[in-house]
Amino acid sequence: MTSSQRIEDYGIRIGRMPKGLRNTIADVPGVAVGHCTLADGPVQTGVTAVIPAPGNLFREKVMAACHVINGFGKSCGIVQIEEMGTLETPILLTNTFGVGAASEALVRSMLAANPDIGRETGTVNPAVFECNDGFLNDIRALPVRG
Repeated sequence: MTSSQRIEDYGIRIGRMPKGLRNTIADVPGVAVGHCTLADGPVQTGVTAVIPAPGNLFREKVMAACHVINGFGKSCGIVQIEEMGTLETPILLTNTFGVGAASEALVRSMLAANPDIGRETGTVNPAVFECNDGFLNDIRALPVRG
């Protein structure tokens, strides 16, 4: 068995900032990451949540930007992020057919935390991005639920 190698083991350094203790996104102060794995026979997928800052993101929006490399994805929320330069929900990452359910879950969560959304304030922009995992997951099973 071979050992796992990291890119810096080959003398390649990405960026100018030092890496964190664990070399993960969770090393960034204030950022939290959660994950739910759905593994049941042919279903092998999940949802990852990246919470970029503590507190109520709808009330205390954070700066954000997007860059599209492969414009084939089925994202949700990217246009408003590009236009406004802010993020007002956690970022959810899921499979292609899970975007709708993940988006609805984010909206429901934000409505519960902010009863004035859509009444006294504007609407909320859920940020959901995807990866087609159909090669290892029965994507037609639609296992991601809100």
